Amino acid sequence: MSLKTLVLIRHGKSSWSNPELDDFYRPLKKRAIHDAELVSEAFKKVNTKTFYALSSDAKRAFETAKLIKKNLPKTIINLEKKHELYTFSPSSLLEVILSTSPDINELMIFGHNPAITDVANQLGHQLFNNIPTTGLVQLTFEVDNWSQIAEGKTQFYLFPKNLR
Repeated sequence: MSLKTLVLIRHGKSSWSNPELDDFYRPLKKRAIHDAELVSEAFKKVNTKTFYALSSDAKRAFETAKLIKKNLPKTIINLEKKHELYTFSPSSLLEVILSTSPDINELMIFGHNPAITDVANQLGHQLFNNIPTTGLVQLTFEVDNWSQIAEGKTQFYLFPKNLR
């Protein structure tokens, strides 16, 4: 039996300065850049693994993923956009996770709420009312295939407001 590690990260705080802009294209606020640095620095202190990362292709999610990857160049070995992650549905998010290749042991997902919070609550043993923007939750599972994950262990979480 192997250990699978899943990191779920909600995109950074997005800008609503242009209310006519389609949701998919909303950019990050300046605060999101600072929050990504806080979370990245804290993650460096507790992480020893390298991750295969998948991100929603929505502007705010992929910008968050690129910021975190820039801050963690030795941690994120691959970053791929996946349109299926532009979802607010926990079942759609779970479908992407469950279909991940068993060759990947460490998976990082950049996505959206409520899907991120709901999946963290469904798979982990710790409950969150709301994973905040740029919030990170790490879960582990003792399984050989992602398709087998059900009940995991919430190892830790990093929320920007706790790091300021």
